[in-house]
Amino acid sequence: MEERNAIEVRELTKRYGGVTALDRVSFEVGCGEIFGLIGPDGAGKTSLFRILTTLLAPDGGSASVNGLDSVADYRQIRRQVGYMPGRFSLYADLSVEENLSFFAALFGTGIRENYDLVAPIYSQIEPFRKRRAGKLSGGMKQKLALCCALIHRPSVLFLDEPTTGVDALSRGEFWDMLDGLRRCGISILVSTPYMDEAGRCDRIALINEGRILGIDTPQGLVDGFDEGVYELSGDDMSGLLARVRAERGISGCYPFGAVHHVVAAEGFDAVAFVARIAAEGFSGVSMQCIGAGIEDVFIKKMGR
Repeated sequence: MEERNAIEVRELTKRYGGVTALDRVSFEVGCGEIFGLIGPDGAGKTSLFRILTTLLAPDGGSASVNGLDSVADYRQIRRQVGYMPGRFSLYADLSVEENLSFFAALFGTGIRENYDLVAPIYSQIEPFRKRRAGKLSGGMKQKLALCCALIHRPSVLFLDEPTTGVDALSRGEFWDMLDGLRRCGISILVSTPYMDEAGRCDRIALINEGRILGIDTPQGLVDGFDEGVYELSGDDMSGLLARVRAERGISGCYPFGAVHHVVAAEGFDAVAFVARIAAEGFSGVSMQCIGAGIEDVFIKKMGR
């Protein structure tokens, strides 16, 4: 028998007045898979999460979790999923211990019954169990919220931008925790605006302005990039940006941290180009070919 997907979304549409937040979105998440939604703020990620966790009704299409319809079977879905919204939503005046006990009681269970699932995470904040949640650091709040989302042992976990505003070390630790949960058989749908987190997912969907731009493994999306990507730097970065964008044979140039990324068709001669713009008066110019990253794929698909 073919194994059922943990999540199935078909032609899902959501509108707020004249704004279309989700435009015929379709994808599926397999059982035990970490599936990432990668996109900027306003891409439609939160609307999608709220529909899948039965907090919103769609205007078109369908969504199911564990084979249950997100509208007709909302009561059953709520017992089977965990949801961690992007904004810290626990009770700031309750202690760590009290928050966890409260959420366990909501689902008719106790901490002892499912402690084995949250133990690797809760052990890191247990020394602060008497501290009010509002007084925790960002990383500790994140761990507490994840424990509360897991305390009833859900089969599907929804994480809406869980690492926003958290330091790089805590972000890495959080993704290590997700790997552990996946090994326990939990299916995970996670959204993030951070492209570097995409590589930690089994598959990802690039989403912008309510539309899916592409779905594949992180490496599959990168391998499908059919142009060369170059890293460009120089003394006059703003002048270089304008100059490169005017060059024939170059399809894209955009700031990327302290450098520019340049996208050019096959056969582009970077050495000759650097010599030419140096002769025009640009100094300190350096250009080298690099591999495309998820960011480059996303920017190209947005342009299309």
